Amino acid sequence: MRPLHQGLGWTWTFCLRAIRGLSLSLLISASAGFAQSSLLESVKRNPAEAEAMCQSFKAMNSNGQSALAPEAINQLASQRNLSTNNAEILATYVIGLHCSDVR
Repeated sequence: MRPLHQGLGWTWTFCLRAIRGLSLSLLISASAGFAQSSLLESVKRNPAEAEAMCQSFKAMNSNGQSALAPEAINQLASQRNLSTNNAEILATYVIGLHCSDVR
């Protein structure tokens, strides 16, 4: 095989691997986006649930604790069986839409 053909073979192999990796990355991020979307939809459809969370966050604030502090996020995650990332997203969403006076 001539040197040019050898280089093209390596480049083609590299491109195929890059495309497969990119496809997998897009699939994973789409799945994560869907999971977050359904998580937020649950509080969108149930304003009473969002209001209950606001009351809980306000109680934390009255005790001098931030609703977005790591301890509060960990508590929300364990209560709702969520990852800490999803719990933080949920808390931020609820605070932003339903109780903007919460810190």
